[in-house]
Amino acid sequence: MIKRNRMKLKNQVVIYYMLASLGMVIMIGFILYYSISSIVLEEALSSTSMAVDKSGGHIAGYIDKVKDLTMIIAKNSTLQRYLTYGDGTDALDVMNLIETAIATDEDIASIIIVGKEGQLLSNETSLDMSMSDDMMRQSWYADVVGGDGMPALTSARMRPFIMDKDHWVISMSREIISEQGEHLGVVVVDFKYSFIDRYLEGLDLGDDGYLYILNGSDDVVYHPDTAYFESEELRQTLVEMSDMDQGYDHELNLLMHQTGVEGTDWRMYGIASLDGLKAIRRQVMESIVLVGFVGLFVVSGIGAYVAGRIVKPIRMLEDAMKDVDEGLEVIDVPEDGCYEVVSLTYHYNQMATRIHHLMIEVAQKEKAIRSYELNVLHSQINPHFLYNTLDTIIWMAEFGDSEKVIHLTKALARFFRLSLSGGSETTTVENELDHVRQYLIIQKERYEEQLAYTIEGAENTADLLIPKIILQPIVENSIYHGIRHKDGSGHIGIEVIEEKMDLVFRVSDDGVGFDVHGSIDKKTKGPKLGGVGIKNVDQRLKLTYGEDYGLTIESQPGVGTTVTVRVKKEGLKDSYGKKTEG
Repeated sequence: MIKRNRMKLKNQVVIYYMLASLGMVIMIGFILYYSISSIVLEEALSSTSMAVDKSGGHIAGYIDKVKDLTMIIAKNSTLQRYLTYGDGTDALDVMNLIETAIATDEDIASIIIVGKEGQLLSNETSLDMSMSDDMMRQSWYADVVGGDGMPALTSARMRPFIMDKDHWVISMSREIISEQGEHLGVVVVDFKYSFIDRYLEGLDLGDDGYLYILNGSDDVVYHPDTAYFESEELRQTLVEMSDMDQGYDHELNLLMHQTGVEGTDWRMYGIASLDGLKAIRRQVMESIVLVGFVGLFVVSGIGAYVAGRIVKPIRMLEDAMKDVDEGLEVIDVPEDGCYEVVSLTYHYNQMATRIHHLMIEVAQKEKAIRSYELNVLHSQINPHFLYNTLDTIIWMAEFGDSEKVIHLTKALARFFRLSLSGGSETTTVENELDHVRQYLIIQKERYEEQLAYTIEGAENTADLLIPKIILQPIVENSIYHGIRHKDGSGHIGIEVIEEKMDLVFRVSDDGVGFDVHGSIDKKTKGPKLGGVGIKNVDQRLKLTYGEDYGLTIESQPGVGTTVTVRVKKEGLKDSYGKKTEG
């Protein structure tokens, strides 16, 4: 008798549907939460890096401009003549040059020209500088002559270094040398420190973010807080922070990006605060929870509707089975599950005897089909090839060769995508050639100079349908049994030829070869075709096209091997005449 105290199928479906939907919402919410957080973080890092690099480029550009100005002044013929002969007329011309240069750039505070014998020209009326008739005895002068011309933050020549940045200047110096190579003096260009603030305007690093610059001696060149110029302790914190790895610091919740300022020994560090990331995460979580509740409510209603639709045909099937099983012997089957399933099981027992022999027959057919599918799958995917390819990718990744890793991974992905081809047993000539091309790309990364190849497709055959994976097992055999054992490099050539109603694929290699007549297959009494993969190809082609089609092998020891694959042409569409070399 049927037990009536089981939970109905409709109720079970609704419950399971709700549980599955809840699990899916939780999983998707978890993925979205971390994905959006990662995207926001990457965007913040990208925008910070771009902003800092752009600001550094602007500062470097201006410094290059000042360097060019010092060169123009130092090479001015009137200035060199004045420093050589001391002509007063030349001095007026040089002063006009100085005034013109200052007038063209509002950030230039002053230009000072000092001769080796103490001559002095400047737009400033009063200068507090150490001078003598032999300037090389002045240490600051000697430093300029022997220095590298790098920009340096200075206290405007002997004036007190007060914490008012409006009075700070950065000096750029250059030695003045005559055309004969004689030292004549130095030119010093002071440009306003405030130009850095102007180039950093609009730089968004967050509420608590900031940017600072250190020189090659780890001295502070720029910081929005002047206290860092006075306090050694604060300066040291900047130096320590500069040793941080670039990117996101989870402990400090900060983004760090550094860049060099070209033409100087300055290093620029941008610190971006991520105060907004926490707020975004909270908003995302709230949205996910809200959507989850709404979705769960909707899913419950849909589940009830779907369950009702499922149960209705089952009940109709139950009624139909009652009519069929009348008068038949009952076959005991464990009656378990919900009410509807138990009822179906009860009536199914009455029909089991009739369908038992059919089930055995179906099982045998399914086993044969499954065996065939496994053989095909085995011929398609060589685990050793996959292991070796993954090892090669790991080796490249460990050595930081990201371009080759990407190249090889793409080839492997396309190789397996073409192998599967949506479950179809056929493919086009173009895809078959592309499949073997991806295989050769992968193997060439492994064997490098030991392996070369060419692939030539016959014209007007690109869209012709053929059985898939008929070339790769042959090429694999050529590599492992021909090229690999050869001293020096080897070549594999793949060619597609049209012959009346047939299409011929020819795979040739110049490997070690073998004696075809000395390798006889005991079953077929003919030459051995090689491994399981090649035999599978030959059998599939013969089953598809007949005994006149399939594989033929020609080989000579020490010369190489040629495998010819013959199939029927069935239809031509687009042209295909490309040639690939490796």
